[in-house]
Amino acid sequence: MACIKLKQLEQFLQTVDDFSEPKVRLEQYTTPSHIASQALYAIQTRHGDLDGRTVLDLGCGPGMLSIGAALLGADLVVGVEIDPDAIEVFRSNCDEFELENVQCVQADVLRLPEIFADRQRPFDTVLLNPPFGTKQNSGADMAFLKVAITLARGAVYSLHKSATREHVKKKALEWKVRPSLIAELRYNLPQTYKFHKRTSVDVAVDLWRFECGDAA
Repeated sequence: MACIKLKQLEQFLQTVDDFSEPKVRLEQYTTPSHIASQALYAIQTRHGDLDGRTVLDLGCGPGMLSIGAALLGADLVVGVEIDPDAIEVFRSNCDEFELENVQCVQADVLRLPEIFADRQRPFDTVLLNPPFGTKQNSGADMAFLKVAITLARGAVYSLHKSATREHVKKKALEWKVRPSLIAELRYNLPQTYKFHKRTSVDVAVDLWRFECGDAA
């Protein structure tokens, strides 16, 4: 079971600092604290996939999911992020929470399978809120998910636009993992970049669980 209550988790995550300089080419948006807390709480209370686990957070940004996983009892959390500016914020956030079991590694997520080539499925649980694959990042969400599936010996949890639901399910079955839709959430994207015309956009988002490796 989760070691802290949902409301307390969300309150903690509300204090996590955002990207200092979000980059449109990387499609950087912070996972909102209410989304992160609900997703992580469901992952722990329904499936026990955080407490005592080794957790990988792909494209971790400032560390919202990584910090939440640590607060819910993960033994070790490794965040992977390509952007050095985001890593600086991530590490500052971890210092604020005095978390010693959370690490951030600068790397390209898509190169991780070759980096871990000598270690078969090295993480119990993999978390990701991938780029949704808009603009020049078409297909990035599925590319991130495929990497996650190769690295998890237990389960992968990933957020995807609800509009892609059938495509996500089709790809999961193609990759021979068992997909489960465990939550439907509302993701409020704030006005982040100059080309955004509205102050915010409400996006329907699915939280998926994929059983991989030993759990499949």
